[in-house]
Amino acid sequence: MTSTVPASLARTAGGSALQAVFLDMDGTLVDTEGFWWEAEVEVFADLGHDLDEAWRDVVVGGPMTRSAGYLIKATGADISLAELTVLLNERFEDRIARGVPLMPGAERLLAELAEHNIPTALVSASHRRIIDRVLASLGRDRFALTVAGDEVARTKPHPDPYLFAARGLGAEPPRCAVIEDTATGVASAEAAGCMVVAVPSVAPIAPGDGRVVVGSLEEVDLSFLRTLITRMN
Repeated sequence: MTSTVPASLARTAGGSALQAVFLDMDGTLVDTEGFWWEAEVEVFADLGHDLDEAWRDVVVGGPMTRSAGYLIKATGADISLAELTVLLNERFEDRIARGVPLMPGAERLLAELAEHNIPTALVSASHRRIIDRVLASLGRDRFALTVAGDEVARTKPHPDPYLFAARGLGAEPPRCAVIEDTATGVASAEAAGCMVVAVPSVAPIAPGDGRVVVGSLEEVDLSFLRTLITRMN
């Protein structure tokens, strides 16, 4: 977990009930969920296996260990989880090295949060080496804290990543707004007790208690997030 948050930054969300905003990375801020699937398809093709498109919804948004483990079992590929993880990370890094497209509305939202000094964290199931590369496109200074999937004992869908983020920013989970694009990420945030804005990228997500679903980040701004926290608490 990497943090640059000064003590004075915590609990400065403009005097509202909103104390912090946590954002997922792949598929939420950057348009990379397709990159991961393409990397998985290519790596398994090299191993002599074709991936079923239906498996994409199963592996999206999950930690590398779960996604890779599922694909090994589904295909019967003769490769260890550790070996496959290395291959997938390398193939994905090759793709993001050519540039990472931001999701519609991401740049504006990050700029608004920074302008209003909202404590903001990037919370991803991706490994630190991947996050650090993507931060070159997102802007490392936009985030007071970044949490990677290989830095917590249990990553998404467990609550650990978001509980770490809340503690790191000195915030109470019910007063933190989380923006996620997958059911796995939503489950993690809700298990931590956070309020969730779901922006589905690959598979649909249904509305629920403590959760709203929007079509894109273009529908999300600071006023929207503050209203969400006020209404839900």
